[in-house]
Amino acid sequence: MVLLTGGRGISNIQILDERTTEAGAAWLPVIVLPLFLVAPALWNGYPLLQWDTGGYLARWYEGYLVPSRSTVFGLYLHWGEGSSFWLNLGLQALATLWILQLTLRVLGLAQPLRLLWIGLLLILTTALPWLASLLLTDIFAGLSVLALFILVTQARRTSALEKCALFGFVAFSSATHSATLGVLLGLCCAGWIAYPWMRRQIALSGLIQASMTIVAGAAMLLAANFALSGQLAWTPGGTGVAFGRMLQDGIVTQYLKDHCAQEKLKLCPYRNELPPTADDFLWGNSMFNKLGRFEGMNDEMGFIVKRALAAYPLWQAKAAAVATAEQLTHVATGEGTSGWVPHTYGIIERYIPSQIKQMRAAHQQHWEINFAVVNWLHVPVALLSMLIAAAIAAHAVWRRRRDDVALLAVTVSLALLGNAVICGVISGPHDRYGARIVWIATFTVLIAATRWFSGSERPAQQ
Repeated sequence: MVLLTGGRGISNIQILDERTTEAGAAWLPVIVLPLFLVAPALWNGYPLLQWDTGGYLARWYEGYLVPSRSTVFGLYLHWGEGSSFWLNLGLQALATLWILQLTLRVLGLAQPLRLLWIGLLLILTTALPWLASLLLTDIFAGLSVLALFILVTQARRTSALEKCALFGFVAFSSATHSATLGVLLGLCCAGWIAYPWMRRQIALSGLIQASMTIVAGAAMLLAANFALSGQLAWTPGGTGVAFGRMLQDGIVTQYLKDHCAQEKLKLCPYRNELPPTADDFLWGNSMFNKLGRFEGMNDEMGFIVKRALAAYPLWQAKAAAVATAEQLTHVATGEGTSGWVPHTYGIIERYIPSQIKQMRAAHQQHWEINFAVVNWLHVPVALLSMLIAAAIAAHAVWRRRRDDVALLAVTVSLALLGNAVICGVISGPHDRYGARIVWIATFTVLIAATRWFSGSERPAQQ
C-alpha cells in the first residue's frame, strides 16, 4: 500500500510538473515576443517617428483634411498620446502576436515554442519590429492581409468572437491607408473570382464578411473625416500623388511641352524647371509651394493626370509596368525613419510640448540608427522570401493544390503584387511601401518549411 501510494504520488508530481512546464512554455512567447517587437522603441527611448507621422498627429488639432493622411489613424494616435504613444506600440505588438499565433493555430501549427522561434526569426530577419515600434500605419498593412486570409479561408477553425475581432481589425486597417484598402479590396475581388472553383476552401460567409470590412473601413474613414473637418469627403491627395509619379517618369514635362501653346496652365512657365522626382516636387522647396500646394494645384494636377493618360497610353502602360517591377524590389527597412523628420518634430513641439524633452533625447533624433547595417540582412531575406513564396504559389496553381499553405502563398503573392501595382504606379517605387508588407512572405516561407520538416501536411478543407 505504501509503495502504491508512493507510486501514485510520484506519478501525480510528474503530471503536475509536466503541466507546469507546458503552462510556462505557453506564456513564454506571450511575454518575450511583444518585448522584442517594440525593442527598437525601447532602445530609442521614444516611439520611432517617420516623415509622415506628424501629418497624422496633426489631424486631431488642425481640423481639416490633408492629402494621404487618414483621420482614423490620426484619432488612433491621439488616443495613445497621453502615454507618450506607448499604448499604441503596446497595442501594435499585441495585435502582431495575436495574428501570428492565430495564423499558426488555424494552420495546425499551434505550439508555443514554435510560435516563439518563428516570431524571433521574423524579428531578426525582417522589418517587423521596426514597423511595430513606429508611429505609422505600416504595421497594419501585412497584418490585415493575414487577418483577411483567416477570415475568408479558415472560417471553420475560428470562433464567432474571433471572427468579430478579425472583422474589426481588417476594417480599421483598411481605414488607416488607401493603399492598404486597395490591396484588401483586390484580395476580396480575387476571392470572389476563385469562389466558384474553390467552394470547399473559401467560405461564402467569410468572403461576405471580408468584403463588408472594406465597406466598414470606408464608412469609418468618411465618418472620421466628417467628425474632424465637417466634410463628408474621402481623404484627398490621390491625383496629386499620381501626378508626382507621372512627373518623375517625364510624362508631365512632355505634356506641358506639347500643350502649353494651347492650354493656359499654372505650370507652363515652369515646364523647363520641374524637379526630377515626385518627392522634390511635392515635399521639397519647389514651385508647388508658390502655386498654392494641393489647395491651389489639385484641379490642375487632376486635369493633367486625366489628359496625360489619354495622350500617352503606351508610355503610361510601360511606365506602370516598370514602376511595378521596381516596387517589388524596393524592400529596404527604415525609409523615412532617420533623424531628418523636421515636420514631425515641429508638430510634436507645437501640439504636444510635454513630450519635447524625451523626443529630443531619443537616439533617432541624434542620428544613431544605422539601417544600412540592418538591410545587409533584411533585403536579401525579403527578396528570397518573395521568390520562394511565389514559387510555392506557382507550384500550387500548376499542380492544382488547394491545401492551406498553398492558399496562404497565393494570397501573400497576390497581396505583394497588388501592393506593388498600387504603390508603384500611383506613388512611385519606395522602399517603405515594400518593407511594410514583404515580411508576410518570410512568415509564409517559415510556415511552409515547418510543414515540410515536421511532416504535418494538412489536406485541403473538405
